[in-house]
Amino acid sequence: MFIPLRLLVSCAAVLLAFFHTGALASPLADKLASGDYVLLMRHAYAPGVGDPPGYSLERCETQRNLDEQGQRQAERAGQWLRQQGIAQATVLSSVWCRCRHTAERLGYGPVTIEASLASFFDTPERAEPQNQAMQRMLANMVSRANRRPLILVTHHVNILEYVGENIGSGDMVLVRVGAQGQVLEYARIPSP
Repeated sequence: MFIPLRLLVSCAAVLLAFFHTGALASPLADKLASGDYVLLMRHAYAPGVGDPPGYSLERCETQRNLDEQGQRQAERAGQWLRQQGIAQATVLSSVWCRCRHTAERLGYGPVTIEASLASFFDTPERAEPQNQAMQRMLANMVSRANRRPLILVTHHVNILEYVGENIGSGDMVLVRVGAQGQVLEYARIPSP
């Protein structure tokens, strides 16, 4: 049986388009594309706890930063997210360098600094107002039609205050967000 070359090329093009458009997207990609979910990520591995005395947010060298392991961990997370079918994303980050560098290494392009994602480790009295600010930001983002999947890179204290669980460096939490930015449900995702 002879199949014309033109027909084979057309079939191949249709199959390629089928796979390229995300027809094989993962449940994670589908949920993030729905607009009801966001992905919170704790910054990748940065040895130590807190920041050195006298640190400055304007000078990365004064802060606790990603080491080589953390840099590779952030890159692996970005690769894993793309393997899940998340080809594009809006990435928001805390101002801290370890968060910004994690967000950049995910590989989704420009990263936007979001004040409500900043750490309150040194000022625990800021936990509730900071969490409320993040929920207002999320309520605004979730209400936008046709938005890209949203990834937030932040700190363990922020994630603990929002979802009530400690997570490790580079771990993620998929959150279904309510109209007021509150957590409706969540699932932990270990660092790939």
